[in-house]
Amino acid sequence: MSLSEYIRKRRMSQAAFELQRTDKKVLDVAFEYGYTSPTAFNRAFQSVHGITPAAAKNQGITLNAYPPIRFSVSVTGGSAMSYHIVNKPIMRFVGIRTPMIEDMEENQRIVPEFWEHTLSNNQFMQLCQMGDELPNKILGISVYQDPENIFYYIASATKQEVPVGMFEFEIPATTWVVFENDGCFKENVQSIFRRFYTEWLPFSGYEYAGFPDIEVYPVLEGKQLKGHSEVWIAIKKIKEV
Repeated sequence: MSLSEYIRKRRMSQAAFELQRTDKKVLDVAFEYGYTSPTAFNRAFQSVHGITPAAAKNQGITLNAYPPIRFSVSVTGGSAMSYHIVNKPIMRFVGIRTPMIEDMEENQRIVPEFWEHTLSNNQFMQLCQMGDELPNKILGISVYQDPENIFYYIASATKQEVPVGMFEFEIPATTWVVFENDGCFKENVQSIFRRFYTEWLPFSGYEYAGFPDIEVYPVLEGKQLKGHSEVWIAIKKIKEV
């Protein structure tokens, strides 16, 4: 990637955040990022995001963020993170759960084993059939209540009653950034969480809202762990001083 191309992609990444986060006019944002011609700004924006600047103001539109390159032991940033931002009302979930601890390395052992066990019993298919609310897929949700109550749920968004042996919980209405992902779940989902904290969040104008994180998976009938998935992370705008 040439330096000029990198600069253009960084500017358009920031411009997309401005358009979604503020009420600024497209022309004002174009001037802010060095474009005196609306046509040139429109062309540059579409080359990065595939949509017009005006369309970027619509909620749920997928955009591309090119995080800043940082030089350390390794180079981070420079590759796109496809995302869109949505507002959701209270969401209710029903599912099965396993306890976790504050040791992340141990949790990375616990969660895959929990998935392996769930995929091999009838509760998984029961959860697949229960999803009647969006996102109507199979969900992996990390819920931190306090150091003694940390759980990982495999769940569905549903209005149905809670079956025996399952649990329910709600997440308040909030704003979510949704990252799209294709590939091996155990590798790429963890990569998305890491890049969210180290690359996307610092320059986005948002901060972490502290709600449970949601992994969205296809409704599967076997143990195939490849396909399209999403990661939902609750965010809130940084208050201007």
